[in-house]
Amino acid sequence: MFSHIMIGANDIQESKVFYDAILGAMGYEPGMIDEKGRCFYFTKSGVFALTKPINNEPASHGNGSTIGFAADSPAAADAWHAAGLANGGTECEDPPGVREGAIGKLYLAYLRDPAGNKICALHRMG
Repeated sequence: MFSHIMIGANDIQESKVFYDAILGAMGYEPGMIDEKGRCFYFTKSGVFALTKPINNEPASHGNGSTIGFAADSPAAADAWHAAGLANGGTECEDPPGVREGAIGKLYLAYLRDPAGNKICALHRMG
């Protein structure tokens, strides 16, 4: 459904360190900086990117917005969460763990990135 997701960042290098760590914990390659100073993470299923806002206003997070990253296991979600905390992320929501809802059991781990964007690692429990 999605070709790419791009979010704003006030400090691309700080955000790159953060996302290199959390995405690296799930096996992804470090991001690549292009000639315009944007950072891209290319995968088989799509692209995740960081950019300074083109209107020169500060980057800000969307209230009620969450970007979810698929995790292969609860351990992968925990590694993602730990890497985020060690690289400038902050905790939000409940601690990582299983939550039950209308679509079954999910293992969820939430963080805010250095720019305040709410992100999540999600593993669908069998």
